[in-house]
Amino acid sequence: MLELAGLFVAALVAATLIPAQSEAVLVALIVQGVHTVWLLLVVATVGNVLGSVVNWVMGRFLIRYSDRRWFPFSQNQMDKASRWYARWGYWSLLGAWLPVVGDPLTLVAGVLREPLWRFLLIVTLAKGGRYLVLAWITVGLAT
Repeated sequence: MLELAGLFVAALVAATLIPAQSEAVLVALIVQGVHTVWLLLVVATVGNVLGSVVNWVMGRFLIRYSDRRWFPFSQNQMDKASRWYARWGYWSLLGAWLPVVGDPLTLVAGVLREPLWRFLLIVTLAKGGRYLVLAWITVGLAT
């Protein structure tokens, strides 16, 4: 059970700008075989999506503090994510799993008041899909 909590926390933190490697934790737990792959996928996806919700909330309610030192996204990251969002609209959230631009995209979605239901649907598909592919590769290599 402690492994699942660790995976959840790693996935949640990894969705913010705090450096964390939820993928490495997921792969290690799949290889260990202590829990079913499906359970690990659900825990990792829920944690990572909730981390993205933290970003969405920051964009929705805390963007006025973006000039503060403690604010986790740089102006450059927000500008890049805003350009993606301007070009692709809410479909850009399919890139929420991407390094560098993914987390700021989830913040920009909050700034632009993307409805939470649609945000959750698209981000869950993107992040869950990434973990699913990673698990598929891991299981394939482990057998």
